[in-house]
Amino acid sequence: MQVLQTSTRENTLPPDCQEPPPQQPDDLKRLAAYLAAGIVFGWVLIQSQAVSWFRIQEMFLFDSFHLYGVIGSAVVTAAAGVGLLRRTSRGEAIRIAPKAWGTGRRYWIGGGLFGLGWGLLGACPAPILALIGHGMPVMIAALLSALAGTFLYGVLRPYLPH
Repeated sequence: MQVLQTSTRENTLPPDCQEPPPQQPDDLKRLAAYLAAGIVFGWVLIQSQAVSWFRIQEMFLFDSFHLYGVIGSAVVTAAAGVGLLRRTSRGEAIRIAPKAWGTGRRYWIGGGLFGLGWGLLGACPAPILALIGHGMPVMIAALLSALAGTFLYGVLRPYLPH
């Protein structure tokens, strides 16, 4: 049996021939990019009326197709994006693990709680900041409640069946 040995040296080129390491953007630039993307996303939510309580009520009462179209276009866009991004920047394949359904109880309970909160509040968690920015300060209570619920879940998570 023959054993191949590989060099432990990372790069065998002389220092003056090596390519400089890729420059990474500093954290402030990345934060600004994420903030800009969030502002654009919030603007799109406002303009598409996806944050309108009346549109949400129409959707739940099956009186209008509007929000179903918005959600459907988001699903199609996400599917296309995942299809286009099959590889990472390093050339590795992206694999999405299949869901472990089991009895599905945790999905039904979690989805039910999410839907209950969505129905009572009139907004899902994504547009809370957009609504605050659009001039609805009452949504600050919703934001604080969402943060408190997230904190409570973090505290109780070890004791919950997963």
